[in-house]
Amino acid sequence: MDSIPDMDITVTTTTTPPATSSSATSSQSSSRYENQKRRDWNTFGQYLNNHRPPLSLSRCSGAHVLEFLRYLDQFGKTKVHTPICPFYGHPNPPAPCPCPLRQAWGSLDALIGRLRAAFEENGGKPEANPFGARAVRLYLREVRDLQSKARGISYEKKKRKRPPQPLPSTLLQQQQQQLHALQSPPPGASA
Repeated sequence: MDSIPDMDITVTTTTTPPATSSSATSSQSSSRYENQKRRDWNTFGQYLNNHRPPLSLSRCSGAHVLEFLRYLDQFGKTKVHTPICPFYGHPNPPAPCPCPLRQAWGSLDALIGRLRAAFEENGGKPEANPFGARAVRLYLREVRDLQSKARGISYEKKKRKRPPQPLPSTLLQQQQQQLHALQSPPPGASA
């Protein structure tokens, strides 16, 4: 299979980016996200063309997406320690080791998000989106857990801070009455 550069490197292809209804993607001032999404989409298209036998997008499944993600590992820059490595579970090892370089979980997760969006923007039906397949979600979770243990870095989901809930009007009225009662002198007290 022909070599495909790392996802962070601009891919030069002979295909033109697909036309979209958004004027932001067709202008020269496209956002960084849109540019990266277009490059990722072109890279995935190149991967499908280089697949043996060549694969059309309509026949692409979650299994092909997994094959693509595993293929990308050869371009990874993240050291993932094996369980037999003395640095297994250490985020900053003191010496080099022969453990493989892989794509970082966060990079793969972001890549799948961009490709999932690009698939639908390029005419794919959401229910047929191979980037949203259950197998892909399970693979990403497995990679996250494996890298978390191997590198000693926990990937905890950030909890959203919820704004304080407004009090129901009846409870608010009761609190205002209690506050008023505390502020006014008791009956029969002289002023």
